[in-house]
Amino acid sequence: MTTIIYSASKIITMNPQCPTASHVAVSDGHILGVGTLDELARWGEYRLDERFANKVLMPGFVEGHAHSGAGSVWDGAYLGWFDQTDPDGKVWPGLKSVEAVLDRLREAVAAQPGDATVVGWGLDPIYMENVRITRLDLDRAAADRPIVIMHASGHIMNMNSAALAMAGLMKPGINHSGIPLGDDGLPMGELRSPEIMRPAGAKVGFDNRMIEGSDAGLRAFARLCVRAGVTTSTDLARSLDDAAVDTMLSTTGDKDFPLCLVPFRIMLGMTPRELVEFVARHKPRSTPRCDLGRIKVISDGSIQGFTARLLWPGYLNGAPNGMWYVTPEQLAEIYERALQAGIQVHTHTNGDEATELAIETLDAALKKEPRRDHRFTLQHCQLARPAQFRRMARLGMCVNLFANHHYYWGDEHYRYTVGPDRALRMNACRTALDLGVPMTVHSDAPVTPLGPLFTAWCAVNRLTASGRVQGEAERISVAEALHAITLGAAFTLGMDHLIGSIEIGKRADFAVLDTDPTAVDPAALKDVAVWGTVQGGRVFDAATI
Repeated sequence: MTTIIYSASKIITMNPQCPTASHVAVSDGHILGVGTLDELARWGEYRLDERFANKVLMPGFVEGHAHSGAGSVWDGAYLGWFDQTDPDGKVWPGLKSVEAVLDRLREAVAAQPGDATVVGWGLDPIYMENVRITRLDLDRAAADRPIVIMHASGHIMNMNSAALAMAGLMKPGINHSGIPLGDDGLPMGELRSPEIMRPAGAKVGFDNRMIEGSDAGLRAFARLCVRAGVTTSTDLARSLDDAAVDTMLSTTGDKDFPLCLVPFRIMLGMTPRELVEFVARHKPRSTPRCDLGRIKVISDGSIQGFTARLLWPGYLNGAPNGMWYVTPEQLAEIYERALQAGIQVHTHTNGDEATELAIETLDAALKKEPRRDHRFTLQHCQLARPAQFRRMARLGMCVNLFANHHYYWGDEHYRYTVGPDRALRMNACRTALDLGVPMTVHSDAPVTPLGPLFTAWCAVNRLTASGRVQGEAERISVAEALHAITLGAAFTLGMDHLIGSIEIGKRADFAVLDTDPTAVDPAALKDVAVWGTVQGGRVFDAATI
């Protein structure tokens, strides 16, 4: 195999023994060496490639919490508050009123003649003066066509009357916390928690591939990753079965697929024993572009949707405490069986009460099934308190904090959901690092747009959408943020021996940048342009992917 030596204006390695370099040698998809051209020439015959001579190379960014449905969702109508860019580069303006949402739905209805279900996504009524979209609102967009909308958080679904009728829910007498009722005693149009949303959506023809990613959606997601400099991304909630694993391995195995996908099998639809056995059975089938063998547990919902579980004093606006998506017994069995099998578990905990349950459960499980270096990770973990971080450190846990939340929902949390005190310490990156908890940050795409440099900017600056600094004491440095989106994320996935830094023996995964992110003003970190990626030694230009 021919050795290629790439030159660059600067190579940021994340390796303290050689923090920066001018050249990197690649052979057989792996890094042969890093240093000067003279040093690397000692390996023998090579071809010098200078296409990156005026670029900056970093380790390929690692997105530790995203969903490949970020590609598939664009099959539906985008209904979010903020502007979003689709996989083809088109910018969709955000919608600032209920009427604007209904207008875009009417456009979607007109574009899909017939009686098929009309799908929307990205809705978040909390921005609209806390309006709740009802079935009667959606009926004004289409009274005779079923409409299904996923909220931005993914934890709430809206349906119009036609869709509710198809799902068998347009009837009085329903008594379930996940199906709030209107003044008429009928469902008002919101459905909460996966146990309600999934079966109801299936009855109205809502294709779950929009959430989990179809074959075409996987490829669209991979294009988004190249544009963001991402070479490895999780797919953090897949309802995998044997056939789905086969399909995913086939798609990612395509010679031009530009991404290493790390799918997690979601806890839903299997007993704890079946779940762990399934994941353990498929783990050996991993490839360099599809790394299998991990479990995702969801313990609660979202803070802005008021479905997260909070410790006292609860929600500032007096909303009832959120919803549990897992029982303590189920969580304990998953943890114990996974520890025994050597399977990693990442647990969604938005509220601090959900975090408390995860910590207590893992503490007890480790007493029964001791395992060093398990790297069980709490995802989001937004309201964790310092005492909880100390216990995480003692238990060997990691965290993946939702830094983007500062920008997209920080103002709403400050004024409405949890109030100033807790909003200031949300996604406490500084506390996690200072207390010795391995940490990364994430986008949760499509909940917020995929873009590790933007996520790093959020962790460094902690600015809300209104431009206000929220939680200055929890800011981290640019160097720490860049570590978080490379080696930090790789560590939480147990992949730091493969990716996350540019050093000999690792996969040749690079983010190719137009400028040096360590040389710009921290306020401009999000504006550093991505040229493309190198993944496993293969070059992908974002402009042509």
